[in-house]
Amino acid sequence: MRKTHAIAYLAAGIIPGASAAQSMEEDAFLGTIVLEMPSVPGMKEDAISVTSEGLALSNPADLSELFVAEPTIAVGSSIPMSQKVYVNGIEENNLAISIDGARQNNKVFHHNTTTLIDPALLKAARVDPGVAPADAGPGALGGALAYETMDASDLLSDGQTAGGRYKVEYDSNGDITSHNLTMFGRQGGFEYLGFFKTADGGLREDGHGADIIGSGTDLLSGLGKVAYEAKSGDRIELSYERVIDDENRPYRANIGAILVGRPLPSTRPYELDRTNLVLSYSDTTPTAVWNPTARLAYSGTELFNDESDLTTNQSIRGETASFSGEFSNRFQLGWGEVNAGVDFYSDEGDLEYDDLSSTAPVDHTSEKLRNVGVFAQVRMEPDNRTRLSFGGRADFQHFEGTDGSTQLESGVSGNVSGEYDLTDALTISAGYSHVWGGLELAENYILNSAWTYPTDGIDPTTADNLYLAASYSVGAWVIDGKVFGTNIDDARAASYGGGPGLSVDVESRGFEIGVGTAWENGFFRAGFARIDTSINGRAADSYTGNYLTMPMGDFLTFQVAHRLDNGLLLGGDLQVALDFDDTYDETTGGRGPEIDGYTVANAFMEYSPKRMDNLTLRAEVNNIFDAQYVSRATYGQEFVGVVEPLYEPGRSIRLSAEILF
Repeated sequence: MRKTHAIAYLAAGIIPGASAAQSMEEDAFLGTIVLEMPSVPGMKEDAISVTSEGLALSNPADLSELFVAEPTIAVGSSIPMSQKVYVNGIEENNLAISIDGARQNNKVFHHNTTTLIDPALLKAARVDPGVAPADAGPGALGGALAYETMDASDLLSDGQTAGGRYKVEYDSNGDITSHNLTMFGRQGGFEYLGFFKTADGGLREDGHGADIIGSGTDLLSGLGKVAYEAKSGDRIELSYERVIDDENRPYRANIGAILVGRPLPSTRPYELDRTNLVLSYSDTTPTAVWNPTARLAYSGTELFNDESDLTTNQSIRGETASFSGEFSNRFQLGWGEVNAGVDFYSDEGDLEYDDLSSTAPVDHTSEKLRNVGVFAQVRMEPDNRTRLSFGGRADFQHFEGTDGSTQLESGVSGNVSGEYDLTDALTISAGYSHVWGGLELAENYILNSAWTYPTDGIDPTTADNLYLAASYSVGAWVIDGKVFGTNIDDARAASYGGGPGLSVDVESRGFEIGVGTAWENGFFRAGFARIDTSINGRAADSYTGNYLTMPMGDFLTFQVAHRLDNGLLLGGDLQVALDFDDTYDETTGGRGPEIDGYTVANAFMEYSPKRMDNLTLRAEVNNIFDAQYVSRATYGQEFVGVVEPLYEPGRSIRLSAEILF
């Protein structure tokens, strides 16, 4: 299939006319956003004129920086271990999330992140906003989000059999120092890659110079891959990825403080440990009828709060785990291709609570969910002006509650998307999906062994997504726009005291407009998005919207980069969130307070000396104007006088050096 059209290029930082992208984009659904890491550290000499890889330009340290130039993607919280991603206003737990194809089930605690990942590991991140293909996986209620980690082949140059790279980075705000080392190689049919990173630092300061509570840095992340490829093309790969964050955080990790209610410690220890293990098989010499993918994977997240030294005197451990697999085959036909297969997952969420001041036994509670799905996705080009993608899947579930009760459910999902070139300059596209999400596990930290499940069962969750888009090329400029909507019905909203069967309806409506241009050594792009979200027909709030949605509003983004003749790369970005007053007051049931807007500017320069082209030096100034602000997607801003939200870091200078050997 042809690569995604201009609307995706502008959103992803991929300049129209780019050469073929990496493997993730081969299956790109119409409207897909793809952020790519260059194959070697730093920008290639001709990279700006070919493709402006979003990951390379932002040099992301966390998820907020990963999606910095995407007006329809918001990330809440200033602390990586409590950041959450919202796509078109929909929280990431309503997307089919994967790392290297492995399903992620990370709903441990609503105050921490759901998918902690180190962007230094990534070569690409792909987002299917709203409408997602059937082979993106089950549960794609609001789309799909896929992370892909780097391979040895991405780092080895032609003829090279072994190599490495080392990077050291310093951030002035928090005195954060990080080191990462990567070793990689290929010998005969064998490949290997090893990556290890440490990051340590103190409390960061906000724009007013005050310490951000619980914002210290203590991160370990690693990635190991081994692969064997036979002369026949049969390839087997084993990947192991792990990230550990171990530090005192705000007692509620995504909130600065709760100003009312019972007194609690200001911070507590949070030890978050996420693991991803993937065994896969593919054929690098496929035929028209044999192009298989086979995968078995384990992913798990464990969160431990040891409060034995605090007044709360308790110990809480939550763990989610998912064992998943897929077998599919891609058939090349005269009119296009079909990817068809079967997938499964077995998820479990566990909670262990120990009241250390009591002799009562440890309370152990769990929910379990199994799913088997069959799917097929067709991608075709009927003529040189038309591109179509459509497919469907059927899923069959077995759910077990905390009381041992069971529930069986099944449902069907379908999607269709089309793109048509009205002229050489004007392209229109549209897409629709109906998704049967079925049942999902409650978060670990609210599991209650005393729950009584509804006699007629928990209502399965379904969703409908729609978008209409157009793009127009004028010389070197591209202008595009998109309107989109998502309805999620009967989204599970269980609570510890309210029971396991509670549900709500969620809606997101919005539009985005983008404009961009590229020249020989640079590019510019700008985007505007308006996103309105609601819960049960009224404005969304961040309390009821946990794991669902947030108050959003209007966003502007700008990004520019240019390479000088001496090889120096200069660039920057600007994010603007406008004031937003369509909020909900839970006390009165009416309109809530206005949420303040903000403007944040960042700039960087990057240089590889001609005499040492294996060395890349980079300097950044982030939050140049030292703005005091809270990211729009951060919890609790509408609860004035009740919640003190987490502020974002003030001005910082980040310096890094990376060398290839």
